[in-house]
Amino acid sequence: MRRSTKLAAVVLSGSLGIASLAACGAKSNDTTASSGSSEGGLKVGMAYDIGGRGDQSFNDSAARGLDKAKAELGVAVTEADAKTGEAEADKETRLKNLVTAGYNPIIAVGFVYQGAVEKVAKENPNTKFAIIDSASDTQPSNVTSLTFSEQEGSYLAGVAAALKSKTKHVGFIGGVQSELIKKFEAGYKAGVKSVDPSIAVETTYLTTPPDFSGFNSPDKGKEAAQGQLDKGADVIYTAAGSSGNGAIEAVANAGKLAIGVDSDQAAQPALAKYKNSILTSMVKNVDKAVFAYIDSAKKGSVFTGVKNFDLKADGVSLATTGGKIDDIQGKLNDAATAIKSGATTVPTAP
Repeated sequence: MRRSTKLAAVVLSGSLGIASLAACGAKSNDTTASSGSSEGGLKVGMAYDIGGRGDQSFNDSAARGLDKAKAELGVAVTEADAKTGEAEADKETRLKNLVTAGYNPIIAVGFVYQGAVEKVAKENPNTKFAIIDSASDTQPSNVTSLTFSEQEGSYLAGVAAALKSKTKHVGFIGGVQSELIKKFEAGYKAGVKSVDPSIAVETTYLTTPPDFSGFNSPDKGKEAAQGQLDKGADVIYTAAGSSGNGAIEAVANAGKLAIGVDSDQAAQPALAKYKNSILTSMVKNVDKAVFAYIDSAKKGSVFTGVKNFDLKADGVSLATTGGKIDDIQGKLNDAATAIKSGATTVPTAP
């Protein structure tokens, strides 16, 4: 996907901290006057997780919501990228620079921002913040958590994997061994076992905190997938941001099936040559959450507390691009209905 242009001096005046924003990797889609003023309108700042816009997965989903808000709500926006291996202070500085530049609300993409958001939000009580994929009992009232029931969508991915596996051997690759990614693992394994308890499930995590490079290392994803393929797995689900691109490549080269995550990866231009090997993707509709949050802010009734998007609310779903799950759609619908009705409770821990 096309990356937005770097934030230039014509967008933000020196008094709004141009130099510090540029140092933190800020970019802008701001189409307002040269002073950077939105003429009284809403100015939304987005701070991405590592991988940023163009990762074909998690960040891109958030970016789609931001783009829609810009197009349909007429808000001014700016974007700031994270760096692999950055310190906590870098995240804090990125958020502070957005505050100084007058962006309000500010959306932090990913649980890695939890500490930074809490600190900066407490220091700036008049600025609204949203954080995706994280909720804390200690965060101030000007922070909204946008969360998802990843385990429910992953359960359906597990059902699909089990129904399509010819070897009765499937795999799961997690980017970083965190409580969030364990929800993906737990749901996936439960879905697999609901179809056939005898199916083997390989599990590999690329990194453990505080190393978050597992979300932005396609080479590690490729290596992990190859390891699982060598053990006999023929369907592999990867929840690892852009690292999943490497896993998909390895699976496609082996003539097996991959399950994507967050975005409909079979529909991503950068992964077009592998689309025939992508069985489905567990789509986490971050774009819908981002747009809904910005819309609530524009209307003057911004979401507060924790706003969760589950299967019933279309917060998660399975992509159907390519038609590879058409023949099992009936069973997937039955599984989804059981979750929505409460007949099936999906675990959140492996």
